[in-house]
Amino acid sequence: MARRLISLAAGIIPEATPAQLVEAAASGGFDFGGMWAERDSWTPATTRAIRRRLGEAGVELLDLEVAWIMPGAPDPWLVELVEIAAELGARNLLCVSSDPDPSATAAKFQAMVDRAQGTGVRVNLEFGLFTEIKTIHAARAVLDVIEGEAKALLVDTLHWARSGGTAQDLAEIPREWLSYCQPCDAPAEPPDLADRDAVIDDAINRRMPLGQGGLPLSAMVDALPDHLPLAIEERSAPLREAFPDLNERARQVARTSRAWLDARSTR
Repeated sequence: MARRLISLAAGIIPEATPAQLVEAAASGGFDFGGMWAERDSWTPATTRAIRRRLGEAGVELLDLEVAWIMPGAPDPWLVELVEIAAELGARNLLCVSSDPDPSATAAKFQAMVDRAQGTGVRVNLEFGLFTEIKTIHAARAVLDVIEGEAKALLVDTLHWARSGGTAQDLAEIPREWLSYCQPCDAPAEPPDLADRDAVIDDAINRRMPLGQGGLPLSAMVDALPDHLPLAIEERSAPLREAFPDLNERARQVARTSRAWLDARSTR
């Protein structure tokens, strides 16, 4: 089995600046890095500086996040994020939706996909109980009506498990819709899934290193193509507390993730 390519998901170090995200990915020895782009602080100068920093560090971006679809009129920032991702050389743009109207979500997502055509960027729709696209089946229903090769579906292990997903669901995703995935582990026992705050806390504070929790990680990984890069999404309050140094935190995540993946590859 070929060695899995891994990326440092930006959420692991939420306190980092864009430049620190690049430095941490390089320090951890990841194959890729992830990047946040915040509307209020991101400028064309930021894009130029980060593009230069990526080149100096020898880091390629696996993804840029997050394009958040909201109710109401289309937001030009979403299309701008596609352009920023393309300028940075990111392979993917992560998108979630808080618009309760599926047709409106599809129209806004289609606009991003249209802009991404020919840029090398794929727009990935992520599902989760904290969004209006709560399950893998709801995400598939949106993508079914989207045209263009730049569309993709992003599977996060935690959201997949908490929303009742199965390995069969993953195996049935059209292979051409998959560009990368986000694995993590977590306690087997979920929070109160009817409590949105508890679901969000689960996602940003309770994740665990690969293989150290109770999620069916092996079933997920086995159901996805071997070539898919893995953006390790170990967002964890204990991890942040134990490793306040951002680069050491990245190195720790790389160590635990590689240990689990290498152990699986030798079975």
